Amino acid sequence: MQNTAAREAAAPATAPAVTSDRIQQHRRYLMCRPGYFTVSYEINPWMHQAVPTDTAKAVQQWQTLYDTYLALGHEVELIDPVEGLPDMVYTANGGFIIDGTALGVRFSVAQRRGEEQPFMDWFAANGFDVVRPTAIQEGEGDILLVGETILAGYGFRSDVASHAEIAKVFGREVVSLKLVNPSFYHLDTAICVLDPVQGPGGVEKANIAYLPSAFDDASRAVLAERYPDAIVVPEADGAVFGINAASDGRNVFISPRATGFDALLRERGYHPVHVDLSELLLGGGGIKCCTLELRGGRS
Repeated sequence: MQNTAAREAAAPATAPAVTSDRIQQHRRYLMCRPGYFTVSYEINPWMHQAVPTDTAKAVQQWQTLYDTYLALGHEVELIDPVEGLPDMVYTANGGFIIDGTALGVRFSVAQRRGEEQPFMDWFAANGFDVVRPTAIQEGEGDILLVGETILAGYGFRSDVASHAEIAKVFGREVVSLKLVNPSFYHLDTAICVLDPVQGPGGVEKANIAYLPSAFDDASRAVLAERYPDAIVVPEADGAVFGINAASDGRNVFISPRATGFDALLRERGYHPVHVDLSELLLGGGGIKCCTLELRGGRS
């Protein structure tokens, strides 16, 4: 049953968004219940073993996100959590999928390598053509589809050499972007894809929101040239993991702490939907981290 928080999150916010022609696109996501969530190691600046975690609270907050997606008409598939793999909840790191082809991952950190095979097994069992990667990359955490273009991050977790493999597997242009701030160690912590559908039935040109300070000078120049109308997110919102957000083209699922981002989204005619994943942030993850796009495969 949908909980009260999800109903409130899915309802129009008190401050209405600007009237617009934003189109809500039906999405299909993969999520993983954080039944074994804890911080038992430190592999990013957000993780601190000395700070206690509350697994029950993490599950409750995750459930609100799950219920919110369903309340707005989206499909959510589930992969079973595996004991001893507390970061499986961050399903965005489990792969990257376009048109029914699922590229698996090779984690750069030993603590997460046990997740690789369970995700590839799930993809295969659910109608995807699975490609086992050779280069190190961490799935949709560092690989984002914007229209027909793939943006790929590197600098902390994914190897830039993986970008050639991504281009070969999917036959699309891959734009390399270098991350330079360790607090934003994955691309999806510094870029939010606002429009999941470009072309017929969607927008003319897919847009993004991003945090400039997460990137080196060359990457900032590329983003400014390619996305002149992008939402430039305030530093304060980056500091609360506010850009790690998901969008269906109209509804943008964001942290309630990302107040500046919220205001900018409303100005552009998007509808911010607040979901608090503060407990899961203790593991260095947010809304997008917990949300893997399933494009194609078994419907």
